[in-house]
Amino acid sequence: MFRKKIIFAVAGLLILIGLAAAIYQIPAIKNRLDWRLIVWSTYVHNSIDPVGKMPTPVPSTPFATFTPLPPTPTAFAANALAANALAASTLATNALATSALATSVPSTTPQPLPAQVSLPDPKYERQGINNCGPATLTMTLRMYGWQGDQNDIAKIIKPVPQDRNVNPDELRYFVLNQAGWLRAEFRVAGDTDLLKRLLAANYPVIIEEASTLPLEDANGPNDDLWDAHYLLITGYDDNAKAFTAQDPLRGPDQKIPYDKLMVDWKPFNYLYMVIYLPQDETEVKSILGANWDPDQNRQNALSISQAAITANPNDAFAWFNLGSSLVYFERYNEAAQAFDKAFTIGLLPSRMTRYQFWPFFAYYNAGRIDYLLQITENTYKSISGSYSEEALLWHGYGLLSKGDTTGALADWNKALKVHPNYCDAEKAINTYIQPTFQLTNPPCSP
Repeated sequence: MFRKKIIFAVAGLLILIGLAAAIYQIPAIKNRLDWRLIVWSTYVHNSIDPVGKMPTPVPSTPFATFTPLPPTPTAFAANALAANALAASTLATNALATSALATSVPSTTPQPLPAQVSLPDPKYERQGINNCGPATLTMTLRMYGWQGDQNDIAKIIKPVPQDRNVNPDELRYFVLNQAGWLRAEFRVAGDTDLLKRLLAANYPVIIEEASTLPLEDANGPNDDLWDAHYLLITGYDDNAKAFTAQDPLRGPDQKIPYDKLMVDWKPFNYLYMVIYLPQDETEVKSILGANWDPDQNRQNALSISQAAITANPNDAFAWFNLGSSLVYFERYNEAAQAFDKAFTIGLLPSRMTRYQFWPFFAYYNAGRIDYLLQITENTYKSISGSYSEEALLWHGYGLLSKGDTTGALADWNKALKVHPNYCDAEKAINTYIQPTFQLTNPPCSP
């Protein structure tokens, strides 16, 4: 009798395990459980080995033998002509806040806008694990007849679910290579008027903004809950002074006040992306005006940051945005000084360099290798499993500059595990470690 009870108990347990395994395969349940596992493991990791604030910058003497040989990551290839034109201008740290920077070139007088615009809603897509970028792009492409979902996008630009970041150039890469009947451009220095003009012309707009995570998604006991997030803007209402956004995390048709959107948008330099048909490019150019030209757009962003710093010298996000635009123009020493100021003020969130990598460019090319190693380590240490291919890439370049080719290769191989076919890591190995290293057959992800 006892033996039969044991057999029945084991059989029941196996049935329950099989049932649980079957339920786990349901996509909605699997995504939820996988996400919780990632959050819990990260929380435990950061509870045992907590990550502190970004290290305070300490200017260091560049290595005597150091020669800046910057990699050319696909995300931030600067225009050489613009850099040469600006190279003669230098800024001391204490002069950055009062230097005169070029102002925006005015565009033609815009037509009066309607008080309200509401574009047809796409089929809503709730994001999976770390998938706000792919989910937002999915909804946008559906407005142009695309039939896929976020998994089709993620498997190309972020095949590892734990990868916490998708760059705007990766979203653009997908559009140009997988939805080739469309075009996509992203710029910075956006504002509410530009968003409204694009919407009034029937162009939905993707923006990258700062968001507050729910407490249940905290990465540790001292998490500031600050996070990057993509939204699709599909309408506005001047009477309510609010935009309508398709939010892949919080739901469709979210109402966001104009002033709140500008505050949340600022940490990402007011970045926006427009997707359009090739025959509409002339109209998109007209709407963007001077900002269509990437160099002028970055110069306009410099002016916006400058004005914000003049108004509030302790505006850490403005200093960070200033450094970002200076990197674009390859003014690395000045950019490093701007980032020094941003980090010294100390108001930046802990995840800032998980999503924006301009400081890595600046400190590497300014020869500030010790600090580059510190901030890249701080960036990927906060993520259980080091799921930040960009921080690993630049940590590898830092080690390479100090002669540690073994460490550099290890970093770049880790980056390729986080993001298989990551072009910048492949190019680094091919250029500096293994000249015979075979790049993935094109296209590889940026």
